[in-house]
Amino acid sequence: MGSIRGEELAGDVGAPDVGGMEIVRDVFLRGDPLVTEVEFDSVLSPREIRLTLDDGIGDADSARIDVTWYTSGAYSFHDTDSEDANWRFDRHPNPHSPEKHFHAPPDARAHDAEPSCITVEEPRLVALAVLKLWRRAYETESLAHLNTAENPP
Repeated sequence: MGSIRGEELAGDVGAPDVGGMEIVRDVFLRGDPLVTEVEFDSVLSPREIRLTLDDGIGDADSARIDVTWYTSGAYSFHDTDSEDANWRFDRHPNPHSPEKHFHAPPDARAHDAEPSCITVEEPRLVALAVLKLWRRAYETESLAHLNTAENPP
């Protein structure tokens, strides 16, 4: 689910970058005790990494963040939870929003994207920013301010 859908692209993002996704994995495993499971979607040809969290934001009992990092530096961090809330931080060329953008909850619609508060571009720093924003939303039990920060992390 973390992969960028073809209809949202306006350019080539390259192949999935396993090394970039391993960096993201390590940040989440070290950075939050609620991360209970981490797995690639395929052993032979991984396209995304799935990060399972033991709790979710607000009334959600669990959450999963699906991440794809591409060789071009494009990415998608897609959160979905047990209450069916969805949101995404993406970076990719597209015809309807800035290259770095956020798809807001509850359904992360493609054409309602807004500029992302995440300005960094390295896999480790983007992962830290997403994790920090997720953790803040978790602690406040609110999805309202997921995309409101000044240059996280």
